[in-house]
Formats: sequence, C-alpha cells, structure tokens
Amino acid sequence: MCLNDEARLDQVFQALADPTRRKVIERLVSGPATTSELAKPFDMALPSFTQHLAVLERAGLVTSAKKGRVRTYRLTPGTLEVAGGWLAEQRRLWERRLDQLDHFLTTLKEQE
Repeated sequence: MCLNDEARLDQVFQALADPTRRKVIERLVSGPATTSELAKPFDMALPSFTQHLAVLERAGLVTSAKKGRVRTYRLTPGTLEVAGGWLAEQRRLWERRLDQLDHFLTTLKEQE
C-alpha cells in the first residue's frame, strides 16, 4: 500500500470514527438525501452538522451536488470498498495466525 493509499485509508477511518457520520452513511445506503433530510434526526445546529458532511466528503465517502439552494448527498461505495478490502486483509492475516497457533498448540498437546 503506497503512502497516498494509507493517507486515504486514514481519512476514511477517521470519518467513520464518529457515530453521527456513521449514521449518515447508513442513511445514504438507501439512496441520496438532501442536507436537511440528513440533519433531521440529529439534535445539533445545521452548521455543526454540515461539518460532519464535509468530513465525509473530504474522505471520499460521499459526493454532493447543488441544485439551486438544495445540496444532495450520495454515497460513494468505492471508498467503502477500499476500507472493506483493508479490513478483509487484516481478518485473513489474523485468521492465518490463529490457525498457526491452533496447530502449534495441538501439536504441543499431542507431544505430551
């Protein structure tokens, strides 16, 4: 993984570290939504909420388009797939290590 990819992955996980932003992502799975639609379930001022959207957009998790005075956000699934790929690789690594440990312990027990 190159430095650029690592920086991008860091941005994605930083964006997903916040529960508000995770809920926005969960909502966008069902389709595009306007800023006000996304902000409605949250008890915070709109400027604070739009900062969350900006973090998601900088991380490449969402894109937005403005039509008139209305900004609509859409999920960018490719970025989530990159994070999912990294997580899958980590899972494979740890499963392999645990399998090796299991094999070692089984062999050790058989030798007793």
